[in-house]
Amino acid sequence: MTTPSVLFVCVHNAGRSQMAAGYLRELAGDRIEVRSAGSEPRESLNPVAVAAMAEAGIDITGRTPAVLTVDDVRASDVVITMGCGDACPIFPGKRYEDWQLDDPAGQELPVVRRIRDDIRARVEALITELVG
Repeated sequence: MTTPSVLFVCVHNAGRSQMAAGYLRELAGDRIEVRSAGSEPRESLNPVAVAAMAEAGIDITGRTPAVLTVDDVRASDVVITMGCGDACPIFPGKRYEDWQLDDPAGQELPVVRRIRDDIRARVEALITELVG
């Protein structure tokens, strides 16, 4: 069986997509290949998102926002967008989902905690769907 691959995409690749990728790496281990990217990536991660993930025991400080490429999409089985609109190229045969999540940019930690917890629940459901 091949390892499924998931790509998380948001505009800045500094908050939502990085939190989702962090949870997927932590919870799925090597059972799922994980990528994340942004249509207009920031230079660094959102420090409040980093703090919220640290509270959950997940360190995402080593990650850097990356620009979305066609190759990222082509190499992924599932593409999950988070507010990036039409920036994601569409390829036949790929599974696309759009997760409606608030943007953590400029938000206080209590708000980002709620976003983080919503992301975790969605990631857990995705893991169950992809690998059981």
